[in-house]
Amino acid sequence: MTRLILSITIFSLFFAIDASKVNAQTDYANSNATNRAKFLAQATSILESVPLIDGHNDVPIQYRSRVRYKLSQLDFHNTSDLQRPMHTDIPRMKAGRLGGQFWSVYVPTNVPESESVQITLEQIDFVHRLVDAYPDFLEIAHTADDVERIFGNGKVASLMGMEGGQSIGNSLQVLRQMYELGARYMSITHGRTLDWADSATDTPRHDGLTGFGEEVIREMNWLGMMVDLSHASAPTMRDAIAVSTAPVIFSHSSAMGLNNHPRNVPDDVLDMVKENNGIVMVTFIPSFIFEELHQHISNRNAERARLDYYYTGQPDLVSEKMREWDAANPAPVATLETVANHIDYIKNRIGIDHIGIGGDYDGISLLPEGLKDVSTYPDLFAELLYRGYTEEELKKIAGLNILRVMRDVETESIRLQSERPQASEAIIGDYQD
Repeated sequence: MTRLILSITIFSLFFAIDASKVNAQTDYANSNATNRAKFLAQATSILESVPLIDGHNDVPIQYRSRVRYKLSQLDFHNTSDLQRPMHTDIPRMKAGRLGGQFWSVYVPTNVPESESVQITLEQIDFVHRLVDAYPDFLEIAHTADDVERIFGNGKVASLMGMEGGQSIGNSLQVLRQMYELGARYMSITHGRTLDWADSATDTPRHDGLTGFGEEVIREMNWLGMMVDLSHASAPTMRDAIAVSTAPVIFSHSSAMGLNNHPRNVPDDVLDMVKENNGIVMVTFIPSFIFEELHQHISNRNAERARLDYYYTGQPDLVSEKMREWDAANPAPVATLETVANHIDYIKNRIGIDHIGIGGDYDGISLLPEGLKDVSTYPDLFAELLYRGYTEEELKKIAGLNILRVMRDVETESIRLQSERPQASEAIIGDYQD
């Protein structure tokens, strides 16, 4: 009887402890929901006081692929009701409290380099026409002061960034004209290695930058065009930061320390960014931010290659087997919290002054849960508040950090042009490497 009573007592105690844990978890979830509503209101208020500036959005290439840049055929007031909805339109930009946007003028990797300059010019023309079509909401910006003035007038400051050095056709003359047309940063590479710089996702040929590549960096500094190292190989990143006398940016990358993806920033390069006073604008691309998904994609590609070899000439069977594999191996899901983890990591590594946001909306089909489109920026900032970030820290991440970088780049340009009034006369043929 004593043993029975003791057993019942122990069981009851265990059940009570377990129930208290469940209740605590339930209370925590309820408290969390309440807190997040409070934090969302606070985040929204913060984003109304400082411009939220996103480093990378691919609306121009969406208009190219969908309607060949014909604004009359796709109303930017509503792109959510399309058969393939976009992530960006005016109502959702307002809901997301977006204050400034670097529109990517991007040339697809499969386009011959000989056509890249033309397509870049077409995209720049599109951005100008988009802004002209919606003058009550958008306005072109060239400087940090422009961004603040436009934001103060209740509009979204529209800037342009070239995505990939193929856009200049190996020519500093073209680079300078792109700047004159409004481009304020250039990604040194995109997905393809160039004659003067290695890409992160292509076979390297130069172990970083060539001599001409270094001259491109110097001329960008001279112009006042930001050097963007997203898509560059790690040796190219290191070479560019070593050459640049102005702060560099990563317009849409995250931390390699959390996900060993070649598009992310290695720890030693993060340290160089801090020394350079630059910025990493954290991206939302799921495979870049979530190690488990990166591994899943690698495994899936390997399985597809195996099946293609094993069932050569039987594509229907390969498709059937892949459907079976997909059913047995569901893809891991990145979330808003995954993005916040990268912000945490970079903050802990190099400090709050070197973080921004570069979502890559409308450049990807899959997005993290909780960040479905441009209306959801406040949710990310609410998550950061929940994690203990201060209002001043969030203002820096939202826009103050990139505005500081822009001003530093502008100031360095003035200094360099006072020392060398004339543009560089270098051509790629001057270099033997």
